[in-house]
Order: sequence, then structure tokens, then C-alpha cells
Amino acid sequence: MEKTKRIALVAHDGTKKELLEWVEWNWEILSHHKLYCTGTTGRLVEDVIKAQMSKAGGDSTSLQLHRLLSGPLGGDQQLGAMIAEGKIDTVIFFWDPMMAQAHEMDIKALLRITVLYNIPTASNRATADFLISSHLFKEKYKAKERDFSEYLNRNVFSK
Repeated sequence: MEKTKRIALVAHDGTKKELLEWVEWNWEILSHHKLYCTGTTGRLVEDVIKAQMSKAGGDSTSLQLHRLLSGPLGGDQQLGAMIAEGKIDTVIFFWDPMMAQAHEMDIKALLRITVLYNIPTASNRATADFLISSHLFKEKYKAKERDFSEYLNRNVFSK
């Protein structure tokens, strides 16, 4: 993991306001990293950070924010593929535990892949605060990689 992190920001409709408040509080830190957001969350995050950069007299054209599809339209799966390809360093996913989601299986798959590939993941504001304020967030970091060779070399044909 390089010093500049590749951060995924995702939020369900019921938690978008909370994520945007968190982004507004942490906009200066986030603006120095590469951001990847699903759907509407990406547009809203971009608006918040650019507004804060503008207020501070900064150049909002330097913001590196990439918008993926909306979660239910495949954005969660795009993000999962990026994690598997080593293109995401951390995930901030404010999901709504009180609301059933039409794409529940995609969400479960995304969270599974973050664990599988040892990606730091925050699912609420307190965890996101701890993650972004860690000294490890501000420097290069080498996460322990899992060895999948036993799984990949398993005998799939039993006699």
C-alpha cells in the first residue's frame, strides 16, 4: 500500500447523510488520496469535497474521484473486482443494517472479498474515524498477504 491510498467510499441511501458528514469532516485528508465511489454516493462526495476545497481556496481539479455504477446496478461488483485485482487499499462502506437491500447478495459478496483480501474496512463512523486517524493510514503499509496456493492446488476430483 502506497502512501497515497485508493479508498472506496460507499453508502446506502439511509446512511448517505452520515457518510457525507464524515467526508466533510475529513475532506482535507481524503482529497490527497484516490477515491472510488459507487453511483450517487460518488456525485455527493465529489460535491462535498469540491465545495470544501473551494472554501479553502484550493484547486478542486486536483481531486481524484472515480465514480462506479450504482450498487444495485453492478457498482458493488465492480468494487469487488477492483479489490481482487489489488486496486483498492481500504473500504469505507456505511451500510444500513435497518433496511433490507435489493442487492443484499452483492453487499455480502463485497464484504466477503474485503475480508478475503485483508482490506481495512469500516462499516460505521467510529471505525472510519479510527481507520483514517491511524498513523498507518498516513504512510506506506505492507499488509500480510494470504496464500491461496493450497486452495488453488486442491484436488477437486475425489476417487
